[in-house]
Amino acid sequence: MQSNHDLGEEDARLAIDACVMELKARNKTGSVAVADRHGELIGLLRMNGAGLATATIATNKVFTSSRLRQPSGDLGRAAAEGGWDVHYHGDARYLGWEGGAPVFYQGACVGSVAVSGLSGEEDFEIAQIGVTAILKSLD
Repeated sequence: MQSNHDLGEEDARLAIDACVMELKARNKTGSVAVADRHGELIGLLRMNGAGLATATIATNKVFTSSRLRQPSGDLGRAAAEGGWDVHYHGDARYLGWEGGAPVFYQGACVGSVAVSGLSGEEDFEIAQIGVTAILKSLD
């Protein structure tokens, strides 16, 4: 029998709150998404003033990160190096931009956090803050 952990509502709230707090501290806006280990959305927040596309992009980054169990930007780098399209995986939701960060707990990917609206580097950095908030609550 397999036993799997998945992120849930409380985890999503923790991550979103931590990411939004950091975005506000930087005087920036964006969207924050949290998904379970399958990449299915648990929570999404598009801050006031954030571009409309940021919500869809964050959702796709978190899907990619959970499904591939790696940062979403890794897919983009691999595709560029290998000369293949990121949609090779057969689902248009795969996105190779930075900003999706997986959450590993007890050696398994239990979900992901993603941010969209800033540079890819900042998106990923802030998503990691959300990951840290979740992991602190699991200890």
